[in-house]
Amino acid sequence: MPRLRMEAVKLVKQKGWSVRKVARYYGYSPGAISKWLNRAPDDMRKTIPTRSSRPHHHPHSLSEEKVRAIVKIRLAHNRCAEVVHKELETAGLDVSLSSVKRTLIRTNLVRYRSPWKKWHYSLPRPIAEKPGDLLQLDTVHFVTSSGRRFYVYTIIDLYSRWAYAEVVKKISAGQSIIFLRNARKHAKFEFRMVQSDNGPEFTQWFTSGIAKMKIAHRHSRIRKCNDNAHIERFNRTIQEECFGTEKPVNYDRYLSLINDYLKYYNHSRLHLGLGLRTPAECFQAID
Repeated sequence: MPRLRMEAVKLVKQKGWSVRKVARYYGYSPGAISKWLNRAPDDMRKTIPTRSSRPHHHPHSLSEEKVRAIVKIRLAHNRCAEVVHKELETAGLDVSLSSVKRTLIRTNLVRYRSPWKKWHYSLPRPIAEKPGDLLQLDTVHFVTSSGRRFYVYTIIDLYSRWAYAEVVKKISAGQSIIFLRNARKHAKFEFRMVQSDNGPEFTQWFTSGIAKMKIAHRHSRIRKCNDNAHIERFNRTIQEECFGTEKPVNYDRYLSLINDYLKYYNHSRLHLGLGLRTPAECFQAID
């Protein structure tokens, strides 16, 4: 229809057809052709879009006061429609939940998930009742004083707080599988499920690869930063306690610091989450 309207206008303005002749040719009323002529752009290059049939006014539409209140509450704390509706109800404003949602959409205050972001189904999260029930996996990026970039793979067991890390020069799904295989060799228990974020190094190819090792892979939920709280805290601990204020100058220095720190972390460092015990003492208690 937008293109047809423009073609009708061109017949009048460029070929000199009368409005009635164009109306008979396309089967529309002369009044419709006249309206198209008034709406047509001067350069004749664009089409004439279809106008919305939504009414400009409705007897049951929200008042400006209620709309402003909805927007104000949303902008104040960026809370969801349900919370906004409850706060309006507490303030004595009678607004339905559906009206709150429609208002947030009309005022462009709703964030939609990007269509380009791949969705990962998350397996049910198990309860870590023994070592290996659930481990969290992540990568940390570092830049040396010379500008070289290195990466550190990290993994932690949620039950015992046992941790392992490796310094690598690049990350990929294949490198992630190699790291997990090396971590399992250093551990004293079997890995049953690992959890990671949705990074490119933990893609479906990684999931299929570790499935052959009889290890399940769970992605953390989108916008649920607390899902990986243990590994994120371990990453921060490495940066604060292992490297401290030192900025290693090369790959070998990174490797040396990490290996020495892991021995301290697993055998000497007291953990508040373990009742001021070490991961090694936690394994002794199990045995």
